[in-house]
Amino acid sequence: MLRRTFLASAAGAAAVHAFASAAGIRLGIDAYSIRSWKWKAPKLLEYAAGLKMDTLQFGGLGDLESFEPAYLAGVKAKADAAKMTLELGLGSICPTTKNFDKSYGTAPEYLTKAIRIVHGLGGNIIKTYVGASVDRQGPTTVERHIEETLKVLAAVRPLAKDLGVKIAMENHSGDLLARELRGLIETAGREWVGCCYDSGNPAMTLEDPVRTLEILGPYTITSHMRDMILFEHPRGAAWQWTALGDGIIDWPAIMERYRALCPGAAMLLENITGRPPRVVPFLEPDFWKAFPNHNASDFATYVALARRGRPLMAPMIIADVPGQQPPEFRDALRQQQLTDLEKGLAFAKDTLGAGINCRG
Repeated sequence: MLRRTFLASAAGAAAVHAFASAAGIRLGIDAYSIRSWKWKAPKLLEYAAGLKMDTLQFGGLGDLESFEPAYLAGVKAKADAAKMTLELGLGSICPTTKNFDKSYGTAPEYLTKAIRIVHGLGGNIIKTYVGASVDRQGPTTVERHIEETLKVLAAVRPLAKDLGVKIAMENHSGDLLARELRGLIETAGREWVGCCYDSGNPAMTLEDPVRTLEILGPYTITSHMRDMILFEHPRGAAWQWTALGDGIIDWPAIMERYRALCPGAAMLLENITGRPPRVVPFLEPDFWKAFPNHNASDFATYVALARRGRPLMAPMIIADVPGQQPPEFRDALRQQQLTDLEKGLAFAKDTLGAGINCRG
């Protein structure tokens, strides 16, 4: 067989294998991916429908212009016409974390409102989380944050179960290790609390995204998928989020395990590009005060991944830095969000074979 014929056949076989590994997985977007555009529900629906998405997750209550039943029913009707399911994203529901927003009242009031809203939209999944990496640095312990989150979940459990709404706890921005989040879900009750698996956030918790999926996959009911780079640094490692397909994540392995472990869960792209690399200084003793119970085997897979990695060698506008963004960069950043999201969607559809509406 000629070499070029063999390579073509091998590439074709790989493509068929990749497609089979993701066949039947709903594809969608988290509206946070295009946050700089500040679109509201009607425009977000129009955009997602134009891309033939299966699912749209609103990034927060602010994406909706009203919480009135008639308005929510109208949004639902538009989604139904486009054959899209809707999900709702929230911020932290833990009142002891530094970024808990009291704008909607107490944590139980906030989550109660969201449960009624997503039900009005015809959806049944709310994505939320505990906190962020800063909350691991004290003075409140991680265990206390978990306890407070469990109290909030217990307070809304009767309503959520009555309306058939499930809460998807995200492994968010370094707040919890995968094993800690698994324990929270099991304690709350996995029949109504699951996981929003985020493939990019293990960069902050010293975990390989594939290992994180192995731990959280059986609990996963929705997802935030994005790519990242990870590479060795004199202080430990450094990471940066990238468009899907531009990073180091083993997507064939992710899709194979996602299909096996997370049946029915949508693959939602949460694109976050435009931010500079960040260092994880795990060679410095003080760093480990935030991770006293980290699993050695999980950390070993992270180090191995970093050793295989390299800095990003593709162009990217670094302007998504709050408080430091030159006004002249804003339009370029907005365009980059669209470009990178659609590039990632093309990778998910054409290389990984995800999506249902796009193949109808």
